[in-house]
Amino acid sequence: MTFFGLGNPGERYQDTRHNVGFMVADELKRRLRARYRHVPGRYVARAEFAGHAVRLVKPLEYMNESGVPVKEQLASEPDDFLVVCDDLALPFGKLRLRPKGSDGGHNGLASIIFHLQTASFPRLRIGIGAVPDGGAGTDYVLDRFSKTEQEQLPQVISTAADACLAVVTQGLQKAMNRYNPETESPIASRQSPIAARLEIGNRKSEMS
Repeated sequence: MTFFGLGNPGERYQDTRHNVGFMVADELKRRLRARYRHVPGRYVARAEFAGHAVRLVKPLEYMNESGVPVKEQLASEPDDFLVVCDDLALPFGKLRLRPKGSDGGHNGLASIIFHLQTASFPRLRIGIGAVPDGGAGTDYVLDRFSKTEQEQLPQVISTAADACLAVVTQGLQKAMNRYNPETESPIASRQSPIAARLEIGNRKSEMS
């Protein structure tokens, strides 16, 4: 399974709303103790989770050209994949897994759809909230999260990473049933079971 975390490269865009896909990829890399290696146009990390091979890919083109490195990666290593990105249409912290769909106005998804010539691929959208009245969408997505959002963001990213790993072990439909609640917030008050198991395993490795 390959996960494409979308974002914009460079220090200027680090920690901005548009880069939550990068943040999830980095969280998965941390948990799985993987390392990125640079190949033209992207970072790629390889790991194993529950007996499954996992690839983490961060395209290094700007968002509106994300489809170029995605297509190149899939051409070199064909695989089932899931795209992780931000979404203005969802409230902050809300997750939405889907097996396919339109680009929804997201330039990264639009580029991938254009270059792959299909919209039939799964994606995990992470809510960043709507643009404030009178604001510009571009400025909003390229800005950093509010102080309150920053406090909640680590749990949002952790839960999104859990959703990705659930797709690996349980399949997309079961992961959708679990992480697409209609009435509950994905921001849990306690550490998720998957994250807890990985943390315990990491501590044991460090102690041995």
